Amino acid sequence: MVTDPVLLQAAAELFPNGISRYAVGGLLVGLGTVLIYIGTGISAGASTFLESTLSYVSNRSRFQQYVGSRDWRLVFTAGIILGALAFAATFQSGVVTSSLYKPGTTGQLYEVAGVTLWMTDVQPWRLFVGGILVGIGTRIGKGCTSGHGVCGVGSASKTSLVGVLTFLTVAIGTAQVVAALGVSP
Repeated sequence: MVTDPVLLQAAAELFPNGISRYAVGGLLVGLGTVLIYIGTGISAGASTFLESTLSYVSNRSRFQQYVGSRDWRLVFTAGIILGALAFAATFQSGVVTSSLYKPGTTGQLYEVAGVTLWMTDVQPWRLFVGGILVGIGTRIGKGCTSGHGVCGVGSASKTSLVGVLTFLTVAIGTAQVVAALGVSP
């Protein structure tokens, strides 16, 4: 157990709401990754979803490489979307409470058909542009943070280690510049 007061203070500053929610989330992501790998023999990652979906409508060889794995990729992506919707409809709306989740300080709550939902304060055009940039980055980086960060680092891939260090460096740098410029959602 860590007893160094400097390390404990640093951890408290990094995780002001405790570390348990992150540990539970990490364990669930790791378990899901293992199950997908055992079931398919393929590392989980979300960035190939578009290309695997295009294999249904295009005969180009670039898309046909995914024919054997496109069905589970659709289920994987549907699970991400449905999981987010289930979370929003239960925990974010307040129907279910847990000590592992405290509602965020950004965004707004609104009610639809008697269910309280949350909506981000980030402007739609920023979400769209960010999505486009992330999509371009995943193609250039040959994978996304879930593929490289969870599966690649877990298998000690040098390419993934470099990719994750690059992702983190750029993300932290961008966040610092944006904050210094005073940009808010």
